Amino acid sequence: MATDSFIRTRFLTGARKDQMPTRLVRHILLGLFLLSLSFPATVLAVAVAAKKKAPAHKAVAAKHVAARQAARRPVARKTMVSTVALRRTSTSRKAVATRVRPITRSSPWTEPSFGEPTVGDNEEGEDPVVRKAAVDALGPFNGSMVVVDPQNGRVLTIVNQRLALQGGHTPCSTIKLVTSLAAMKEGLADRSTSLRIGKRLQMDMTEALAVSNNTYFAQLGTKMGFEKVNSYARMFGVGEKAGWEIEGEQPGSIQQLPAAQGGVGMMTSFGNGIHVTPLELAALVATIANNGTLYYLQYPRTAEDVSKLQPKVKRTLDIANFIPEIRPGMQGAVEHGTARRANIDATGQIFGKTGTCSEFNAPTTHLGWFGSFNDPAPDINKRLVVVVMLTGGRQVNGPVASGVAGSFYRNLSRTQYYAKPVLAGGVTDVTASAAPR
Repeated sequence: MATDSFIRTRFLTGARKDQMPTRLVRHILLGLFLLSLSFPATVLAVAVAAKKKAPAHKAVAAKHVAARQAARRPVARKTMVSTVALRRTSTSRKAVATRVRPITRSSPWTEPSFGEPTVGDNEEGEDPVVRKAAVDALGPFNGSMVVVDPQNGRVLTIVNQRLALQGGHTPCSTIKLVTSLAAMKEGLADRSTSLRIGKRLQMDMTEALAVSNNTYFAQLGTKMGFEKVNSYARMFGVGEKAGWEIEGEQPGSIQQLPAAQGGVGMMTSFGNGIHVTPLELAALVATIANNGTLYYLQYPRTAEDVSKLQPKVKRTLDIANFIPEIRPGMQGAVEHGTARRANIDATGQIFGKTGTCSEFNAPTTHLGWFGSFNDPAPDINKRLVVVVMLTGGRQVNGPVASGVAGSFYRNLSRTQYYAKPVLAGGVTDVTASAAPR
């Protein structure tokens, strides 16, 4: 029979696998085959109708297979968030657009980092070569530079005189010079004394000065107590005028900090509670540079005053034996520590201490300090003390201040300044050197 032949050929033997109907359709067709012997024409029509419905079932099955395969594929994680993200809520299946607000950063600093530091300065009586080297090194920074001859206390130049003379500032980590000398005088430490500054870390004074470790000097201050720290700081001239009848100079100050503000530990590591002027720090560093003589700093304003200048000693400190103990730490700061930007001047070694902190009474002002002196070749008696103080925001810090001082030393070296003869009164013969380049 024609119908019997069609069903046998199409559904039982000859169909490809991807063309086979679903299991339900096959069962129906099998039943129809058994009935075809009695009703061949009717069964044939039903079979043809079932065949037409088969593609719809196959499409549904294929869709389910594709969904299962897609679920098995790994989904790449997004590493960036676009400005508009889509998320599905738990209550509905609708995609809701959520706008991501841009992140805004506000600066905590209100003091400008740059300005015109030379405006209002009176250059009369200053060394013109030193002045030019200092102005060029400081550039547009909002700060001050003081250069002093430590052998007689003469101020050679002050860039930004208003900032250097009026009001004190937190000395930051430069106070660690006082802490070191005071601790050695008290017999608490020397340059090789190691203190534990962490669970597995110890450090000696030389390295602590070089990298400006706060924990080390906070421990020394806590051991000494406020009264001794205050006494030694004042011995070094902190809290009093550094100059001899310098017009417009104001002294710094020292106040005891309560325990809630860190106490004496914060004073001997960050300088909190202490205010110094750049002139005061210059006098202190000059005392270290000349092995213990604290001079009144003199700022001659005429050529006659310069020629008649006579050193005025404020007091002599018994610290000569301790100067060699802190010099390695000040040298290490320049060679591998916080003052690396100063570099090593070709004419001699630079020794210094950086300081970085916020102003204690005005935390919106950031400070960067560097107190230093050099040992120029061939005559170390021509060494100079250079103090740099920068104020502003995040652009200023101790390392940046050390870079400014390093530029000054190099600027001065290019003028052959250290090869000039010295005239009466400690005046350098500026005609004996080449013009600044």
